[in-house]
Amino acid sequence: MSEFDFDLFVIGGGSGGVRAARIAASHGAKVGLAEEYRYGGTCVIRGCVPKKLFVYASKFSEEFEDAEGFGWAVGERSFSWRQLIAAKDKEISRLEGIYRNNLEKTGVECFDSRAEFEDAHTLRLTATGQTITAKHILIATGGSANLDQKIPGIEHAITSNEAFHLEELPETVMVVGGGYIAVEFAGIFNGLGAETHLMYRKDVILNGFDMDLRHAVHEEVAKKGVDILTEDVPAAIAKRPDGRLEVTSQRGKTYVVDQLMYAIGRRPNTEGLGLEKAGVAMKKNGAVVVDTASRTNVEHIFAVGDVTDRVALTPVAIREGHAVADTLFGNNAWIVDHSLIATAVFSQPELGTVGLTQEQALNVTPNLDIYRAKFRPMKHTLTGRDEKMLMKIIVNADNDKVLGVHLMGPDSGELAQTLGICLQMGATKVDFDRTVAVHPTAAEELVTMRSPSEKLRG
Repeated sequence: MSEFDFDLFVIGGGSGGVRAARIAASHGAKVGLAEEYRYGGTCVIRGCVPKKLFVYASKFSEEFEDAEGFGWAVGERSFSWRQLIAAKDKEISRLEGIYRNNLEKTGVECFDSRAEFEDAHTLRLTATGQTITAKHILIATGGSANLDQKIPGIEHAITSNEAFHLEELPETVMVVGGGYIAVEFAGIFNGLGAETHLMYRKDVILNGFDMDLRHAVHEEVAKKGVDILTEDVPAAIAKRPDGRLEVTSQRGKTYVVDQLMYAIGRRPNTEGLGLEKAGVAMKKNGAVVVDTASRTNVEHIFAVGDVTDRVALTPVAIREGHAVADTLFGNNAWIVDHSLIATAVFSQPELGTVGLTQEQALNVTPNLDIYRAKFRPMKHTLTGRDEKMLMKIIVNADNDKVLGVHLMGPDSGELAQTLGICLQMGATKVDFDRTVAVHPTAAEELVTMRSPSEKLRG
């Protein structure tokens, strides 16, 4: 009989933790998992899934307008925020039930409680006071939204967490931030009919993405009616007698809005976890320090997902959790390659990207061929909508290898998934060129761009 209660105990019932628990249990390990809120984590409960449902809802305002260009007469229409919230809640509950059922089917013992370290092998369940021991422990507690606590009146602001549960759609909203969450929610609120301001400290939104893509989406988001306020941040927030918020910016501007939403990044969720009792090393921002195998400085303790502050994407957390389980219990040691990850931003218009930005590619080689196409999607030749699509391919001129592909336009996220496979296999520009186009599609531009828009030579 083992000296421990569990072979593996997972702290956190999000995507990474659930995957690790299920795979470990399928390999025959005795597995326990503790979750203090709801199963599914940020992605399912208050992130990717409800957000994309909101994006779908917000796009109908334009779809109704565009239909007229194709001969449709769309009659009187109205929108119910409460109906959307109810439908979203129903779907999230369904998904959470699937997560719970899948854990139970594989024999994982679940505890609806917060778990905190007592020592390197012992955890205490705060809901009951029960202590549990485990041979291996996996930290998968994710991250939480940041608020700038230095700003007077910050208690009046919300984050994306609360945005999913507002009782009413605000008539006027300000979103603070310029990353993917901020830009996505700006598009959601704007599409649903709210007067939307997006305030960002830098000069162009979506820092970290390819600069051509950043400029293009910045322009398109503004054309759709979002008031983008750059190089500024709130300095003070005050609640007025009528319940609205008065936001004073560092540049001395004043804005009156119904809701102020912060989306300025997320922090690893390790506060109060008792990691110091287990001797687990952390970074200054609270992230758990891990090696390439997701192992902490304590040999039997691992961490995956957003809590490690590596790549904060759900599919990455899932693969990291799977790798830990296979390595520990499946006689199959492997690590996750973080170097080439396709991703999407469900902004409006949508972005899809895989590989290196032009700025990053220049660190690989000064010799680049840049292929770039910007055009109106075929759909809008009849709608008359002034909206552009962008496709960009970055090629290493020394060996013809495609280093990055960046897209803006309808279904860019879907395209990025397939392109991720191509780049993972080491595709060259010749491979793209010899591929027969699918016509008429926007994607055919990827295989019909023959001459570089720009040749960079060091």
